[in-house]
Amino acid sequence: MANKHEPYALKQRQSLPLEAKIIMTQLRIRQWYDHWDGDVYVSFSGGKDSTVLKHIVDNTPGVWDVPAVFVNTGLEYPEIQKFVKDIKAGKYPCFNSNVEILRPQMRFDEVLKNHGYPVVSKRVSAYVETAKRNPDSMRAKYIRGDEWTKFVAGGKWAYLIDSQFSISDQCCNIMKKKPMKQYVKATGRKAITGQMACESLTRESHWLKNGCNGFHLKEPISNPMAFWTEQDVLHYIKKFNVPYASVYGDIQVKQAENTEKGQINLIDYIGCYEPEDILETTGCDRTGCIFCMFGCHLEKEPNRFQWLKETHPRQYEYCIGGGEMVDGKWQPNKEGLGLGHVLDYIGVKYD
Repeated sequence: MANKHEPYALKQRQSLPLEAKIIMTQLRIRQWYDHWDGDVYVSFSGGKDSTVLKHIVDNTPGVWDVPAVFVNTGLEYPEIQKFVKDIKAGKYPCFNSNVEILRPQMRFDEVLKNHGYPVVSKRVSAYVETAKRNPDSMRAKYIRGDEWTKFVAGGKWAYLIDSQFSISDQCCNIMKKKPMKQYVKATGRKAITGQMACESLTRESHWLKNGCNGFHLKEPISNPMAFWTEQDVLHYIKKFNVPYASVYGDIQVKQAENTEKGQINLIDYIGCYEPEDILETTGCDRTGCIFCMFGCHLEKEPNRFQWLKETHPRQYEYCIGGGEMVDGKWQPNKEGLGLGHVLDYIGVKYD
């Protein structure tokens, strides 16, 4: 049976102190571990959320030798890949070094050519892809604004239907989920992920319907940190001095708007931050796939691509440059992925 919750229950859990959340998360991990007789694994991206999850799993009493599985898509920051390899090599005693590294069967440029570019969000991309194929479908009506849904309301994204490039949400399915599904099929292990309800409406809806541990699902999944927030993750890393990928920079008390990013904060420098303080990273805020455009239209400048130009110019040139029209459709070529053309179309600055 599904463990359904009311929206107020999520708000109540999100407002709990970090210490209570850690205890609740460890309880859910033990329940998941015991239910599947230890045949579980941590879905590990190398990002800060899954790093905290791995640290909790690896330090939860009664939970032993749970492998972490990392899918090396080639789209991760070099610092993320190095961090995962360092954990696997046993560099950090606070982590279990049992890390398995998988690879997808298709490159990202091939995904873009065969399926389309990921823009705005997974849901919008999926609806637009359907609308391009079938203008009479319900998804097409939602995108055009002919019918109302809170996920793509008002026809805001209708102009994407007329784009000269294909749009799709399939990149994550092909490059990340498919290798994971193959791993699950081969091992029988069940996933533990660091997904949090605060990240999207879809993940919030998933928690409201299924709770943290989806024992009953067709593809069982545990999200023991579902009621955590971004600030909880940063405070946990700070509190327990957890190693993390260097691409995030330092974690410090949030600076005033007129303070230059990267400048040392005095409160952070003398080490007397409080649990109620708002923390931030001096480097990247997020470290998903470098070239992913999901959500980039919502970011303040410097956005992820402007930041990428400063920190990783070689990857930036390959990402933004290149591309060509083939049979009336924009797609990657040998010179690059051609994301500049797509970002121009959706009105996102990258220079």
